[in-house]
Amino acid sequence: MKALRKLVQLERQIVKSQAGFSLVEILVALTLIGLAGTFVVGKIFENLEDGRKQATTIQIGNFKKLLNDYRYKCGSFPGTEQGLDALISKPTGGTECKAYPPNGFLDGSEIPLDPWDEEYIYQSDGKKFNISSMGPDRIEGTEDDVSLNKKKKSSDSGDE
Repeated sequence: MKALRKLVQLERQIVKSQAGFSLVEILVALTLIGLAGTFVVGKIFENLEDGRKQATTIQIGNFKKLLNDYRYKCGSFPGTEQGLDALISKPTGGTECKAYPPNGFLDGSEIPLDPWDEEYIYQSDGKKFNISSMGPDRIEGTEDDVSLNKKKKSSDSGDE
C-alpha cells in the first residue's frame, strides 16, 4: 500500500512538473511571430516590386536595341502610329521600310506587356523615340513610371 501511495504521489509530481504554457505566454509568442511575419512579407513584396522594375528597364533596353536596328535598316524609327508593332510586322502606313526583314525584328506575334500587364508607351517622330512603362501604379506621368532615362521620367530618346 505504501508503495502504491508513493507511486501516486510521484505521478502527481510528474504531472505538476509538466505544466504547459499559460494563455498569456502563448498570445505573446503569437504576437511576436505575427510582427516578424509582417516584416518579412513586407520585404518580400518590396523585393518583388524592385524585380519588376528591373525587368521593365531591361525590356525597354531590349526595345531600344531593336529600334536602333530598325532605324539602321529602315532609315528612321517607326512613328507613334506604327508603334512597337513595327518590330513584329512590316508597317503599312508612314515611312516604308524596303529592307524590312522577312521575320521582323522581334520574335513572336505580340509585343510583350510590362510586368504589370500593361502596354509600353511608345512615341516617336521618326528621328527620336520615347518608350516607358506606367509602372506599378498604372498611371502615366507619375514617379512610378519606369524608363531608361530616370531623370526625364519619360523614356530614353533614340539618339546616340
